Amino acid sequence: MKYLVIAAFIAIVGSLGAALVFMMRGGQSDAADAPDGPPRKNHMAKALAFRVGFSILLFVVVLISYLMGWIQPTGLPMQR
Repeated sequence: MKYLVIAAFIAIVGSLGAALVFMMRGGQSDAADAPDGPPRKNHMAKALAFRVGFSILLFVVVLISYLMGWIQPTGLPMQR
């Protein structure tokens, strides 16, 4: 489970980095694209939507794992 969470965080941060790259490019075409083709659009929005969706999926997986008993909370005990 630990490796799943680590992989999910890497995917989330990678998607955020990809959105930054697409934002900095400003929707301009790559050199590999046809020079007379239309500029690429909505890549930043798709990357951010993937990040949000993957974050929600990670939260649901952790919540279900807790409810099924696959993971246990650790930390400070509740004392007063």
